[in-house]
Amino acid sequence: MSSRLQQTLLYILLCIAAALVLYPVFFTLSAAFMTPAESSAYPPKFIPGGLYWDNFIKVTQTVPIFKFIINSLFVSTAIMIGQLLTASLAAYAFAYLRFVGKSVLFALFLSTMMIPWEVTMIPNYLTVKSWGWLDTYEGLIVPFLATAFGTFLLRQFFLQLPAGLFEAARIDGCGHIRCFFRLVLPLSRPALATLGVYSFLTHWNMYLWPLLITNGEKMRTVQIGISMLQFEEMTSWNLVLAGVTIVLLPSLLLLVLGIKQLVGGLTAGALKG
Repeated sequence: MSSRLQQTLLYILLCIAAALVLYPVFFTLSAAFMTPAESSAYPPKFIPGGLYWDNFIKVTQTVPIFKFIINSLFVSTAIMIGQLLTASLAAYAFAYLRFVGKSVLFALFLSTMMIPWEVTMIPNYLTVKSWGWLDTYEGLIVPFLATAFGTFLLRQFFLQLPAGLFEAARIDGCGHIRCFFRLVLPLSRPALATLGVYSFLTHWNMYLWPLLITNGEKMRTVQIGISMLQFEEMTSWNLVLAGVTIVLLPSLLLLVLGIKQLVGGLTAGALKG
């Protein structure tokens, strides 16, 4: 009985925690379909009286939200592909190549994870400005093409691959390039999917850097576009949350499709260093 009671209490706590986490998403979806009167009512309503689709039409008329989505989709996808490429190559080198100072270099490489982004933001901005990359895709993408976290994640996964496969491949005459493309990448799809989902979602939600280096609507991303729905005179929260709902759909879809790989890949290298 005590075991069942503990399990029941655990499920109750988990349900409460899940409700607290899901409440902002529920309220956003609910308010997106409210009329202006319902969204400004006091006490606030939690369920709209009907499906008020005009909010989504007004969002598309107020700001070029689909242009912002295309910009964010292109930038996030390009960064994701770049990080998968650079991180996988660096991780393979740190896992399987032998060279002088590898441990020191890897420790130095990981130490960059402890540097706050705010410290490097001004040097990156000055560099991007000197290259004439303000208001360009290059300025939004290039500073994020390398990731120490992704390299560490993939290296830990590569170290768990069976050593016998590499010995057999070397006997057959495979070099590092063929081992990388024929063995390591196919066997590391869970870790690669994890890094891809994490990278895409992180840069899809990026706000400060695009705000800093973009000036016109042509290069704005979705997070900045949502803030453009708030005005100094008044803020129509049903309109803002309708825009948030549109922006959430791609990231929620990717998260639902990749949550298994995300969780599995993050824990894959937890027992081997």
